[in-house]
Amino acid sequence: MLAVQCKMARVALGLGLRELAELAKVAPATISRLEAGEELKPRTIEAIRTALEAAGVIFVEENGEGPGVRLRKGGAKGNQATAIPVEDLNAENDE
Repeated sequence: MLAVQCKMARVALGLGLRELAELAKVAPATISRLEAGEELKPRTIEAIRTALEAAGVIFVEENGEGPGVRLRKGGAKGNQATAIPVEDLNAENDE
């Protein structure tokens, strides 16, 4: 079910496969494999989940209606690149 949650989270954030892969420091094919339901190493899944959480996603566990995701109130935390909306990125705020 984590595969569905990760895809929902990625789409909710407006991230493409390559963008999430970059945030999680994995190959884009790895994101595709996860979303297709293929088995990945636990540390790889954790890297993807951590990247999504840093971008502002909360993973919701099974509560009778099935697991899901929601966006954190107030947006992304920390100084992740996703804390700045894409349309506001420029040379001045480039890290």
